[in-house]
Amino acid sequence: MNTPVHQEGALILVLNCGSSSIKFALFAASQGGVAQQSEWSGKVEGIGRETTTYRAGGLPAETLVFAPEQAHHDSLAHIREKVVEQLAGRRLHAVAHRVVHGGSKYFAPVLIDAAVLADLKTYVPLAPLHQPFALEAIEVLLASRPDIVQVACFDTAFHHTVPQVEQMLALPYDAWERGLRRYGFHGLSYEYQSLVLERRYGPVARGKVIVAHLGSGASLCAMENLQSVGTTMGFSALDGLMMGTRCGALDPGAVIYLMEIEKLSLEKVAHVLYHESGLLGVSGVSADPPVLLAQEERMDATGERIRAALALYVRRIVREIGALTAVLGGLDMLVFTAGIGEHSAVLRQRICDALAFAGPVLDGDANARNASLISTADSRIVVGVEPANEEWVAARHAARAVLS
Repeated sequence: MNTPVHQEGALILVLNCGSSSIKFALFAASQGGVAQQSEWSGKVEGIGRETTTYRAGGLPAETLVFAPEQAHHDSLAHIREKVVEQLAGRRLHAVAHRVVHGGSKYFAPVLIDAAVLADLKTYVPLAPLHQPFALEAIEVLLASRPDIVQVACFDTAFHHTVPQVEQMLALPYDAWERGLRRYGFHGLSYEYQSLVLERRYGPVARGKVIVAHLGSGASLCAMENLQSVGTTMGFSALDGLMMGTRCGALDPGAVIYLMEIEKLSLEKVAHVLYHESGLLGVSGVSADPPVLLAQEERMDATGERIRAALALYVRRIVREIGALTAVLGGLDMLVFTAGIGEHSAVLRQRICDALAFAGPVLDGDANARNASLISTADSRIVVGVEPANEEWVAARHAARAVLS
């Protein structure tokens, strides 16, 4: 029987596994809840490349070399060794996993056993960049440490409050009955915002709010009363905004054309849409906005492509904010989060300039400092910048799951 997590000194490990990186964090839990700041955290990056980098606890990075076919498995093994060192004999009460897709079945965190794992594997085709790697970590732990409680926390769950009209696809109705619908993603990120915005900004946070999660993956979430009522990602994490390497919303006819006329295989088309599109595909230079912004003044063909990529990136965000503002019936607050949202003052300014109809006015100094409140007192809407903290949300769910 598991020791209750409200015991002082309880520890929760959170794993956030993607195709090329694994984030991890160790949280202390007690009767008062889970500490919002992790006790120890880190990241393995570049999985599958020639060299893999491990960073944790503010110490210098370590370079790891793994065989490509074993890179993800070996990265998990390396993290496990480091976690054991960090525990220093203390007990790990649970491991929480960010699992991207819970399908139409899982709307809340769930304790993982073999049956749940088998269920989650059926959703791999819906999130091929993320689902297999989270499940690999779960499977390894189930086999090697069946005594440790594991909890799956789903990125789709937060959008369970979205009305049916927003979930449906305009396909034959039996597609809806088979589970083809707009699920929405980045739910743990949006759930975090739903927990902290009112504390920082007051009652306006319960109004008509759009949160912009802008990272290598990107989406928007429209919230009312701190619940999701609409989002830009849909059936898959390809939909909605233009991203680092993903295309975002795309005319299905373009996919048909690529396959029928240009004779691209299904596998090749999938690779193009997930890995060769977005900022990288249009610019031909990088998927990283800071890299592109540093080169946008180039007076050559590459510079033209970079400017086109950044303009399209901003336009897609503005267009979708406009659409969600219509769904909300107005806009009281806009919040930027995730890597780009938190750190790119230039892109925040460009987005807000293009949203003049909604009335945002930014304080230039506050925006340059990535302050929490970046709008002026006379701005018609509040504009904020909030860090993402998906790991803490997952740790809270795991702590609750093992309470006795």
